[in-house]
Amino acid sequence: MNAFSLNRRSALRVGGAGMLGLTMPRILAGQDAAGTIKPHAKSVIFLFQWGGPSQLDTFDMKPNAPDTVRSPYRPISSSADGIQVCELLPEMAKRMHHVSLIRTMTHNMKNHASAGYYALSGHAPPSDDQRLRDSLDLFPAYGSVVDHLAPSTNGMPTSVAYPHVIRDGSIVPAQHASFLGKRHDPLLFLEDPNDANFRLPELSLPQGLSIDRLHRRREMQRLVDQQSRLLEYSAEARGFDDYYDRAISMLTSDRVRNAFDLSSEPDSVRDRYGRTSYGQSCLMARRLVESGVKFVTVYFSDSIGGRRVNDGGWDTHGFDNTRMYEIVNNYQLPITDQTLPTLLDDLEERGLLDETLVVWMGEFGRTPEINKNLSRDHWPQCYTALLAGGGVKGGYVYGKSDERAKFPEEKPVKPEDLAATIFQLLGIDPGTEIYDRNDRPLVIGGNTIHDVIA
Repeated sequence: MNAFSLNRRSALRVGGAGMLGLTMPRILAGQDAAGTIKPHAKSVIFLFQWGGPSQLDTFDMKPNAPDTVRSPYRPISSSADGIQVCELLPEMAKRMHHVSLIRTMTHNMKNHASAGYYALSGHAPPSDDQRLRDSLDLFPAYGSVVDHLAPSTNGMPTSVAYPHVIRDGSIVPAQHASFLGKRHDPLLFLEDPNDANFRLPELSLPQGLSIDRLHRRREMQRLVDQQSRLLEYSAEARGFDDYYDRAISMLTSDRVRNAFDLSSEPDSVRDRYGRTSYGQSCLMARRLVESGVKFVTVYFSDSIGGRRVNDGGWDTHGFDNTRMYEIVNNYQLPITDQTLPTLLDDLEERGLLDETLVVWMGEFGRTPEINKNLSRDHWPQCYTALLAGGGVKGGYVYGKSDERAKFPEEKPVKPEDLAATIFQLLGIDPGTEIYDRNDRPLVIGGNTIHDVIA
């Protein structure tokens, strides 16, 4: 699609709905709350590892565990004293002095949909159900909460998410603004940053249509009128005046267009990140935070993986002879060891690492016991999250798992506690309340993990 088309999908993507019952005093109160804590980070890059990486084969190896538990890979020393990582992450090992590891993430959601929602919102789902459906009763994405409480004022979107909508059958909730209203949705794009012709249709005008004409004729209004039947009954689609202003601002902003222009990067930089969708997405994340975007969510894959070998996420049970260790050895771990160290280096070289929080995690970990297919199954009771930059300690481990990385032994951390820590680092009080569509106050986070903050 080469034209800037104001269809319902692209219209809502940039933002458009009303407040859904939120009052101006509450909005202002939320903004005041967001400013009461000194921020450590200006931006967050949330690298979501859909499918669930194994803690035992990445950042919490147990070399003294029994053969039925121990990874076939060796642990190697890292740049941080006392921290070992998987031998297939040699480049990441050199950057662990930037990293805080939380080795005691824990919850009870064994299904991808429920666990994914928990990880992306910091709020427990109503049930552990693989059929969990998206709903305005469920909590919004992190970036939408940030956009609601502390929106950008620099002309850039507050929150951007790409290049997938993740699902496991149905779409996983917490990828949008939910009851906060569509105006707080992340700017979502599904175009592949690794495509040679990558460009965003949202930032292009129809051929022959100038900005002056767009203002003069309000071409957008004509397109909106074509959607009138939808708008009559769609509460999601309210607020097109706000959409019009924001869309025009983006169309006329060199800063916005330049931020999304990967072609301006030297080939050597693009090669360092890796010529993969995920690699180029991580490069895009650096460009976006450098341009002033506050919250960037990059999805590793649109699918959990499962029976797929050369693409997909981290869900590797070993079905149909798709052995876990063959897959991660040839796909997930090599990509991770190229992109994550490169992103940290790039941020540091540009003076951005101290003000950019990088979060790397999945929705859960994997079972300590290796199954009959020489793979590991879902395990939410204990897994690892990686944080770097943005005000966190470097070369630090928070919490201790037991001898098999099966349960937390010390300092368990729930997803709502990680959410609170992310908000705290951004300068947003995790005790702030937002209001759902039934006007009920909901606290945005749990207990901040103060020990990981430098």
